[in-house]
Formats: sequence, structure tokens, C-alpha cells
Amino acid sequence: MSELRFLDQTLFGDLAEQAAANPRQRQHHNFHQMDEPCHRMAVGLQPATYIPPHRHLSADKAEALLVLKGSLGLLIFNDRGEVLAKRVLAAGGECVGVDVPPNIFHALVVLEADSILFECKAGPYKAVGAGEQASWAPKEGEADAPAYLAWMRGQFA
Repeated sequence: MSELRFLDQTLFGDLAEQAAANPRQRQHHNFHQMDEPCHRMAVGLQPATYIPPHRHLSADKAEALLVLKGSLGLLIFNDRGEVLAKRVLAAGGECVGVDVPPNIFHALVVLEADSILFECKAGPYKAVGAGEQASWAPKEGEADAPAYLAWMRGQFA
């Protein structure tokens, strides 16, 4: 049997602290090995992190996302970048998570500092590829990304 690993307040505090110190303002804690067929991770997120709109084209790349601490805003887009749906995901709230099927453009914004997300999806890891990154949104690190992040956060004001 593998070592037990707990999703507890110590882990949450460590992830929040590491995310705050990380230039990307997020930090992953993997519970899986990279070659495992099921990837499970806790992610510490700070409000300045930018997760660009993207989709996963592989039929086996649905994502289950659960907010364990804090709150996130989920945006669903059509292929032209128009918002189709938005929902607040909050630990202990009316909606705590989502299962995103493949081929759906989606993005998250952090609405509360020190938020913690649990993510589960099929492995192995594959970087967002051609046709998966939204052509109408800036990529992470581009000059327009902070303004686009502010616009996305404004959808939840």
C-alpha cells in the first residue's frame, strides 16, 4: 500500500503560502505519479493567478474540480470567446465544484485569497496543444493577460 496523504489544513496552509511566493501565484501538490492514468492534485491559488481560457480536445480529458477552501469563478465560453455561463464555486457554498467535459472552453478566476482546488483528470499530463488554447484570449505571460484577468474577475463583481 502506498503512503496515506491527507488533504488537511496543514497542506492547505503550505499550498497557499507557496502559491503566494510563486510568480504564477499558484502551486500544485500532486497525489499521483506522472505516468498514472488518473491525475489527482490539490492546487493553491491566489487572486493574481491567470488561468487562460482553454479546452481539452482528447475524449478522455474531462476535469473534475472541487473547491476545498475559498472561492473561484468559473467561466464557460463558446468558440468566439463569448461567455455562455458563469458560476461561483465555493467551499461550503451552494456549488462546490464542476465536472467539465472535453471540448468546452473554460477558465477560472480566484475570488478569495488562499483558495484551494482539488482537480482530477485522466493522465498522463499533456500541455495544452493546438486548438486547445483560446485564440481570442491572451496567453499566460502576455502583456494583455492582466487586463483580461481583470475583465474575467469583473464577471463576478
